Amino acid sequence: MLGEFKKASEVFEKAVNLNPSSSESRLWLGRAYGRRAETSSPFFAPRYASKARQQFEAAVQLDPHNILAMNDLFEYYMEAPGFLGGGKDKAQALAQRIARLDPAEGHYAQARLDEDRKQYGAAEEQLRRAVEAAPSQVGRVLDLARFLAKHGRHQESEAAFQRAAEIAPNNPKVLFERAATYIETKRNIDEAKVLLKKYLQSSLTPDDPSREEARKLLREAGS
Repeated sequence: MLGEFKKASEVFEKAVNLNPSSSESRLWLGRAYGRRAETSSPFFAPRYASKARQQFEAAVQLDPHNILAMNDLFEYYMEAPGFLGGGKDKAQALAQRIARLDPAEGHYAQARLDEDRKQYGAAEEQLRRAVEAAPSQVGRVLDLARFLAKHGRHQESEAAFQRAAEIAPNNPKVLFERAATYIETKRNIDEAKVLLKKYLQSSLTPDDPSREEARKLLREAGS
């Protein structure tokens, strides 16, 4: 949460060494390596990215029901090039496994694949099916809101963000995602600043975007 990813990876390495069969420890070690890859020089980034993938794959192998590890591995397969072990074919196969464990997550994964193929109508349908499958999960509504905004459907996006706020009032993720969407689409910048400042004052968990990410968005917004 402090952005000290080197220290984090060192501690999680110790945790994995103490309990190599812990899927959870391997998931968090993979996340730490992933953030190191994102923040390292081009020389070191591929090495840390490969380590992240290896830990995500180990986490899934150790616990085939660890949906969080499967989600992170899916995102890796979607984003990483083939020489680092990524690949859309791997992502597709994993999406099918995710769907069997969690239908809502499965719809989201399929939406990511459809959007990558520029099949935007199919992607929207999958996101709406995810909301229907888990209507009380605020993240599903946020996924739809961001997708709609990305495709210029701002009024529908606003309605989805409002629904998310009603499902989980003052949820930090709602504040952050709404602000990030405003900044990405270059609108409602003053409101985005207010949302981010409120986010920075919220109680966050390791699963929430870091305060540094929020500060970076504030700088982009001109604060």
